[in-house]
Amino acid sequence: DGKKKFDKESEKYYSILEKHLNLSAKKKESHLQDADTQIDREHQNFYEASLEYVFKIQEVQEKKKFEFVEPLLAFLQGLFTFYHEGYELAQEFAPYKQQLQFNLQNTRNNFESTRQEVERLMQRMKSANQDYRPPSQWTMEGYLYVQEKRPLGFTWVKHYCTYDKGTKTFTMSIAETKSGGKVNGLVTSSPEIFKLKSCIRRKTDSIDKRFCFDIEVFERPGIITLQAFSESNRKLWLEAMDGKEPVRIFFHFRNNYLFCLLFIVFLNEAGFNFVRKCIHAVETRGITILGLYRIGGVNSKVQKLMNTIFSPKSPPDMDIDMELWDNKTITSGLKNYLRCLSEPLMTFKLHKDFIVAVKSDDQNYRVEAVHALVHKLPEKNREMLDILIKHLVKVSLHSQQNLMTVSNLGVIFGPTLMRAQEETVAAMMNIKFQNIVVEILIEHYEKIFHTAPDPNIPLPQPQSRSGSRRTRAICLSTGSRKPKGRYTPCLADPDSDSYSSSPDSTPMGSIESLSSHSSEQNSTTKCVPSQPREKSGGIPWIASPPSSNGQKSSGLWTTSPESSSKEDATKTDVESDCQSVASVTGPENASPPTDLTKKSSYALSGLKRSSASSLRSIPSAEGNF
Repeated sequence: DGKKKFDKESEKYYSILEKHLNLSAKKKESHLQDADTQIDREHQNFYEASLEYVFKIQEVQEKKKFEFVEPLLAFLQGLFTFYHEGYELAQEFAPYKQQLQFNLQNTRNNFESTRQEVERLMQRMKSANQDYRPPSQWTMEGYLYVQEKRPLGFTWVKHYCTYDKGTKTFTMSIAETKSGGKVNGLVTSSPEIFKLKSCIRRKTDSIDKRFCFDIEVFERPGIITLQAFSESNRKLWLEAMDGKEPVRIFFHFRNNYLFCLLFIVFLNEAGFNFVRKCIHAVETRGITILGLYRIGGVNSKVQKLMNTIFSPKSPPDMDIDMELWDNKTITSGLKNYLRCLSEPLMTFKLHKDFIVAVKSDDQNYRVEAVHALVHKLPEKNREMLDILIKHLVKVSLHSQQNLMTVSNLGVIFGPTLMRAQEETVAAMMNIKFQNIVVEILIEHYEKIFHTAPDPNIPLPQPQSRSGSRRTRAICLSTGSRKPKGRYTPCLADPDSDSYSSSPDSTPMGSIESLSSHSSEQNSTTKCVPSQPREKSGGIPWIASPPSSNGQKSSGLWTTSPESSSKEDATKTDVESDCQSVASVTGPENASPPTDLTKKSSYALSGLKRSSASSLRSIPSAEGNF
């Protein structure tokens, strides 16, 4: 009877469970709660039937140990009593009989104690509100539904899966429940063995099923979508596989927060293909565009491009439609890819080494140290960096047209390629040195990437900060130093739903560069007050004088009346690429921009720094990426 009840409850429970898992997540919440309540009730009945069945089997096995022997002992006792002739034989059998009685009593006592423990365990398991994972040779095991592609859509197939955390081995075999003639009604196929690469929880609004998560394995391309039996069961699998949550990327623009959910991007085949195609598109049709990489594209278009390229269903060699995507969208997409890498291209491990290297006063040592550190990067990182810097060299060669000099490119790509692992004040102070690293990479591209580093150059060692938090500032010029003003608000692109600017809304002339690498060489450099730009379509920039009553002035620069009325104008895309030391400077330190005339002896042949354009880095949310 117990076996029949167990088979009946098993078949009933799994049939109801399959119906429950096929419920759409779009159903009403009340309907889903009723379904959850029903499946919990059926799960409880199945639990009770299973425990009773196991209890009966154990009870029968234990009773065999004394119910068979006791009648035999009684028969022998009667036989000895009846046959007086066997008195001597009975005397010889007496010790064995006594030992047998003692063993029987112990067996009965053990049975009673074991029975009580099993009953207590049953009560504890019934009262538990979460899934119980029994001890096993596997880190995690159990049934999962696997999404498999069919000619007409998808189907969900039940598999028995195991996972070993030490070796990251994941196995799954098709499990089919059948009644009659089978052990526990289960039929399994030969298991498939995989090595786990990553595990990510699936967002509820991204799939019609509940309790889903995605895994990547080395032996099979693409993503395998799995469905657990419940939320608690999914948590156990994610915990065993070191599962991650979907990444949320937050962009901060003034007082509004615009967030977008991006796919996790890696330095894989799809990433290399995307970067190469973006660079090809820029170099073939837009390398001379004014403000290249500084002026951002429409946010919705950039997001659509990223979702199209890095969708799990997209092939790794997907082409970029040159007619569909404009140049601003492609450049913003390239920066977004580099910004959204799980680890920056120049790695967290070598971040401090690069910073210490460019803080040296010896210009030659800076180049040699950066050269050696680049060759310590992982192979994929160095290959991607080579592709990018080679492209930036070509961009800087057209600085007369696009106004993107080496220093401007350093301001844009410094925080993107070398973001700090933790956003601290010290990290913000080091942003200017990140820009210098990128400048050195561009100016000395051939030497750094196409020659071997000098093995005798001592690598920089990050020094622990002493009690004093003062740092020696790098002198930008030999002239009198003036406090820096904030970056001027830029006009918004009326056709854009993102933060963009027009060429006339950004002061192209006489803004001080953060590049100390190229300016330290010139000892005759002097800071002179900037003159308003008199150019057709240009907007003069007027400083707001500090108030005479001692109050702090705003420190912001305003345009002509027709542009200054747009106080809600959005910022340029460079604000998501740069951060400035000025972000920790009070408004009272603001001053008019100064013109910094620079000549670099470290420039490549053919590379010229344009004195008409230079970017000031500004506070941004780069550190949040």
